[in-house]
Amino acid sequence: MPNFFRLIIAFAILGAAVSLMVFGHWVWGVLVFLLSILVFVTFFFNEKMLIAQFYLRKEDMTKAELWLGKIKDYEKELIKAQHGYYNLLIGLIESRKAPMQSEKYFKKALALGMTMEHNIALAKLSLAGIAMAKRNKREATMYLQEAKKADKNKLLAEQIKMMQGQMAQMDKTVIQTRGGGGFRGR
Repeated sequence: MPNFFRLIIAFAILGAAVSLMVFGHWVWGVLVFLLSILVFVTFFFNEKMLIAQFYLRKEDMTKAELWLGKIKDYEKELIKAQHGYYNLLIGLIESRKAPMQSEKYFKKALALGMTMEHNIALAKLSLAGIAMAKRNKREATMYLQEAKKADKNKLLAEQIKMMQGQMAQMDKTVIQTRGGGGFRGR
């Protein structure tokens, strides 16, 4: 359902609540008023996105993907402020299956914009991991520094430190071209 229908429904329910109160049915009027507030809140916070985030926190990727899949056209169903978060969630789910293909979702999430700094840091940290997997140290370093700046509350400090350690390890290893094909230190 397009998002503006939610506003129409919320105002219709609000009108019903006011008319119930005018005619003296205060208990029913208050209950219907609370219902209109609930419908109005779903305009800003899509219930499918909230449920998908819940399952992501529980690390149940199949259910999170199922709920995100129920959003057919995110540009119509979500307000513009949620477009970046939708792409971030899709990128997080996709990174479990095909990490290299999740890069486009993280970049799109950053391009569309997100309001919470720790989500921006998460997207940049994920992009740094993808750049490291591509053996692109310069890009990975850039994304790591940006993630560190965006992580003001130090929610991802441990992951950033771990990724910096992996980058240092990447400098110390050389792929051996002859004789065993393994890794060796310099």
